[in-house]
Amino acid sequence: MSEHGPLAGVRVLELGSFIAGPFAGQLLGDYGADVIKIESPGDGDPMRRWGVTRDGDSLWWPTIGRNKRSVSIDLREERGQKLAAQLATQCDVVLENFRPGVLERWGLDYATLSVANPRLVMTHISGFGQTGPLAPQAGFGSVGEAMGGIRHTTGSPDRPPSRAGISLGDALASVFGVMGTLSAIIAARETGVGQEVDVAIYEAVAALMESTMADYELGGVVRTRSGSVLPGVSPSNVYATSDGAEVVVAANADSVFVRLCKAMGRPSLADDVRFATHGARGDNMAELDGIIGAWTASRPCDDLLALLDEHGVPAGRIFTAPDMLRDPQYLAREMVQRITSTQGWDVPMTGVVPKFTGTPAAIRHPGPTLGAHTDDVLRELLGLGDDALAEMRAAGVIA
Repeated sequence: MSEHGPLAGVRVLELGSFIAGPFAGQLLGDYGADVIKIESPGDGDPMRRWGVTRDGDSLWWPTIGRNKRSVSIDLREERGQKLAAQLATQCDVVLENFRPGVLERWGLDYATLSVANPRLVMTHISGFGQTGPLAPQAGFGSVGEAMGGIRHTTGSPDRPPSRAGISLGDALASVFGVMGTLSAIIAARETGVGQEVDVAIYEAVAALMESTMADYELGGVVRTRSGSVLPGVSPSNVYATSDGAEVVVAANADSVFVRLCKAMGRPSLADDVRFATHGARGDNMAELDGIIGAWTASRPCDDLLALLDEHGVPAGRIFTAPDMLRDPQYLAREMVQRITSTQGWDVPMTGVVPKFTGTPAAIRHPGPTLGAHTDDVLRELLGLGDDALAEMRAAGVIA
């Protein structure tokens, strides 16, 4: 049993900023890796100031920066680049999300770093990947969502494409980046040789697009926006309750629909020719949603959910942040954790996903202040002394 997570002993050098790379670093840190985040002197990662702020500091940073050590090095200076290259010799992974070509200009590309560290895994996260005609272009998560196909299928059919209220493309690329990194670490342990992991944001989004390519090429169907439902799948929609809540009810399977009809006190609906089969329910979706919606609107949310649970019908209220913070399931699963930030705030944040029974992961500390670990890391990994650190600090190489 370990109290440090399944990646205890793995060291990651995080280069880059914003979301796609740093969120992958957050996940690796959650699982126990020693994540050393390189930040530029002065401002550091823009995530320190993004999103909702308090006194100028981001309320997101304590989460996305958690379980990391901040080392402030100017990577645009040659001496800073050499320091980063030396640190890479002491790491298992280099995680980066610069535009392709930047690391080569700095002498921090995989071909260079792997000479001194053949087992090194380098994970790239970029808009369009390291190859192909679009590789050199800048690509944010929103562009990846557009080209990956999910924007075209999100929203109402009578309105322009919409987006999720989060940075979905960046997050998906981060998750694929973590999966690729872990796979490459396993391979390196088997072979003694590392490799590059190349994640493109648009590809991470496209990987979730199910059978949309085959639907078009073989079925002649272009999936598009369908609001809160999937065409042909019913009932599976959002329904209002008498107390103003909104509940998702997913009863599209035949057996579940029968149970829903019993919960509604209308068992005969299950035999109605309009609703008796999956196909018939899809063809008559609007009529069926109207019947269910009238029923849910007559009941308060908690009573409705209890009745549906009693009949084995999957359902759940649409949550906001206040719901998450007080929900018994969230709390029982430790999905709400409160960590004291460096500013002294009691910051609620999501817990670690997934859970590990034998090597439990943990949030060890919140996002650190800029450069908080510069001296410690350079002493520990490179053996630098006080005089060398003071000289580089005076020269602006570190901060």
